[in-house]
Amino acid sequence: MIEYFFAFIAGGAFTMLVTAFQLSGFPTLSRVAALFPIVTWLSYLFIGHIDGALAVSQHARFVLFGTLVAWIPYMFIIYYFAPRIGVARAIVFGIIVFLLLAFAFAAVYNKWA
Repeated sequence: MIEYFFAFIAGGAFTMLVTAFQLSGFPTLSRVAALFPIVTWLSYLFIGHIDGALAVSQHARFVLFGTLVAWIPYMFIIYYFAPRIGVARAIVFGIIVFLLLAFAFAAVYNKWA
């Protein structure tokens, strides 16, 4: 249970750090921090500790290919639509597309992997 608490605190702290850099006039640091794979880093530490290196490797392979299929379109949608329809709507649209692509990818991946 302590692992869940630590992951929650670390994730929130990192989100706060990204926002603080941006609002403090350091957009480059904010962008690099947002690019940092905090979720996978922490998750893989816990998965590796609990389930082993093979589980981390299999998980990473899925995420690697899933990034191409779902994450890149998600980010492109936010980039393109935020100035056109607003930030909140662009994020919602991006998340919907991300989820559709991610679940479609998972179905294909699970069938062929």
